[in-house]
Amino acid sequence: MRITDTSDLWWKNAVIYCLDVETFADSDGDGHGDFQGLSQRVDYLADLGVTCLWLMPFYPSPGVDDGYDISDFYGIDPKAGTFGDFVEFVRTARDRGMRVIVDLVVNHTSDQHPWFQSARASKTSPYRDWYVWADEPPADGPQGITFPDKEVSLWEYDDKARQFYLHRFYKSQPDLNVANPKVRDEIAKIAGFWSALGLSGFRVDAVPFLIETMTGDADALPDPHQHLRDVRGFLSRRHGEAVLLGEVNLPHEQQREFFGDDGDELTMQFDFIGMQAMYLSLARQDASPLIRAIGERPSSPPDSQWGTFVRNHDELTLDKLTIAERQEVFAAFGPKPEMQLYDRGLRRRLPPMLGGDPAWIRMVYSLLFSLPGTPVLFYGEEIGMGENLDVPGRLAVRTPMQWTAEPGGGFTTADPSTLDRPFPKGRWSPKNVNVAGQRRDPESLHSFIRGLTRRYRECPELGWGTFASLPCETASVFAHRCDWEDRSVVAVHNLSSEPVSAQLRLDDCTKRQHLYDVLGTETTTVAADGSFTLELEGYGHRWLRYRSGGTDPV
Repeated sequence: MRITDTSDLWWKNAVIYCLDVETFADSDGDGHGDFQGLSQRVDYLADLGVTCLWLMPFYPSPGVDDGYDISDFYGIDPKAGTFGDFVEFVRTARDRGMRVIVDLVVNHTSDQHPWFQSARASKTSPYRDWYVWADEPPADGPQGITFPDKEVSLWEYDDKARQFYLHRFYKSQPDLNVANPKVRDEIAKIAGFWSALGLSGFRVDAVPFLIETMTGDADALPDPHQHLRDVRGFLSRRHGEAVLLGEVNLPHEQQREFFGDDGDELTMQFDFIGMQAMYLSLARQDASPLIRAIGERPSSPPDSQWGTFVRNHDELTLDKLTIAERQEVFAAFGPKPEMQLYDRGLRRRLPPMLGGDPAWIRMVYSLLFSLPGTPVLFYGEEIGMGENLDVPGRLAVRTPMQWTAEPGGGFTTADPSTLDRPFPKGRWSPKNVNVAGQRRDPESLHSFIRGLTRRYRECPELGWGTFASLPCETASVFAHRCDWEDRSVVAVHNLSSEPVSAQLRLDDCTKRQHLYDVLGTETTTVAADGSFTLELEGYGHRWLRYRSGGTDPV
């Protein structure tokens, strides 16, 4: 059963841009980004070709987990501004053709949240059952510590409550009990509240933990996936275009379950498996891991979509690779211990990992935009920002946006030495990497990605079409096609630094046909038997488009 009509499926070919209000633009010189500053940069984002903005948490928070430890789900951190500032930003973004989604982080709260403070005070508190308690940590309880460098257990004893409480993340983030109907109702209220302020949906944090039920008789518990169906149905009734973009880092066959049998749960999911396979392919300069991962990715329901990405706001997780494969990626892109995190990921951005090689970097982003799905960018990717390894943990990649070459990077007029997260130094500093220096340079990375966003939007085959890999005997070549209605896009990427000759075949071409270059001006001719050859330079890439019947697709 579909719950939307095709006019609402804007996410099928969106360009999503993730940013942190705190690190994007500071309008008042206090060293913290805010909504007024973000509103002033909306035109820049529209010009870049972004169609959807995803905001990381901006709610009141003690800040232990960079805002993901929320103390008020219905508020705005005063440093970010007021509700008036927020609504004005959303209106401005919509006026420029951009939708806005925000993080929905409702699998836990901060331990400073009034709910938890009430819950720990007394077993008779109305909020006691809003959390997961135990007299002793259960032997058959959940396993796997999310932050092994900070925590040693998933259970923390509370002296005031005289019980242990469950926390999947930091001990200061007690898990909510989603088996409690009152908690489920509250989650719906939170989503409804922010939707009423003009949002077009949510990026749902840690979805597998959100639907995990830990209390009571297992046979009496509600179906965990029914919670997702309820939230999706609620939002669809409130706002027909609303999207739920889920963080589900599980094997593909398990991810498919979170779309729902009828496509009535998550609208979109990040393809963590494809991302990790991409880095293994880049490390080996061998396309086979990526070919296998994308080929094995389940088809999403008709009204759903996969989200593709090169980098997100957390560590670059490699947890679904084998230990040996992970070590290959570490050796290639993060050999020093300070570049790694939790023995499973990297806390680096792409350009430094690739040694700043412009051709290599551009090939990777061309690959991102041509993969079947919806591309998701992390702020600063369009200018090739680097990380600052002096900043601890995940925050190494969450440094302020670099707008100009000024000491404050155009992010703030405050003394840059007072910033909580200082800019990278040297080659990746604002002096050398910034928007102002690239925006009007036709040869810059910014101009290249700006061009990709437009070409992607002109090729609905990539967002709406079906995927098929094209066999190629050259190991470093990743070649695929996306077909939609009577049009096709063929994308070919050389993952090697060496020039290659790629011999390919289109079995549905039964007569000579022309392939039109989407990113350039060349035309490739397909022989009568469907074969054609592309000469690719090191890290070369081509997008070729054609229409069945041989007519011009443009």
